[in-house]
Amino acid sequence: MAGTEDRAEGKAKEWEGKVTGDEAREAQGKSQGLLGKAKDKASDTADSLRGRDDE
Repeated sequence: MAGTEDRAEGKAKEWEGKVTGDEAREAQGKSQGLLGKAKDKASDTADSLRGRDDE
């Protein structure tokens, strides 16, 4: 769940940066979004290793 939260917050920050022209805020958002994706992948991998493949 943490990965999804990071992705959503990152998207909001990225959008905010684009709207205000703040390149640093936009980059923060992109970074946080990538962190969220990484957390999701790590969680999926851990679930697969435990045999809990929910797909």
